[in-house]
Order: sequence, then structure tokens, then C-alpha cells
Amino acid sequence: MPIVVVNIKEGRTVDQKREMVSRMTDVLCDTMKVKPAAVRIIINEMKNDDFAIGGTLVCDAPSMQVKQP
Repeated sequence: MPIVVVNIKEGRTVDQKREMVSRMTDVLCDTMKVKPAAVRIIINEMKNDDFAIGGTLVCDAPSMQVKQP
């Protein structure tokens, strides 16, 4: 049973996450030769105050914040 953990910054829509897990499941089923029911995907969403780059919290440096499409 493949178990995948995905860490992303918060701000993605539910539709984006649905598409991501659907596509990831397809790839895992194809490469690992398992059925979709065997695939587990865990999504961890991080806020800007839970993520740092180079020793600085992203919330403290607006230039580091990723702009959502």
C-alpha cells in the first residue's frame, strides 16, 4: 500500500487538491501496480508562520511568499 505525504503551503482550492490526488493516484497505480483503494495520500498544509526559508519565517519576509495563480 503506497502512502504519500504531500506538504504544501495553504491556499490551494479543494478542486486543485482533488485533481492532485486523482493524478497522483493514477501514477501510483500505474507504477506500483496497485488498485486505487490501496493508495493513501496525506496532505499537510502549512501557514506562512509554519514555514521558513534560510532561517526566516515566510510570514516575516513578504518577498518569500508564493503568490497563488
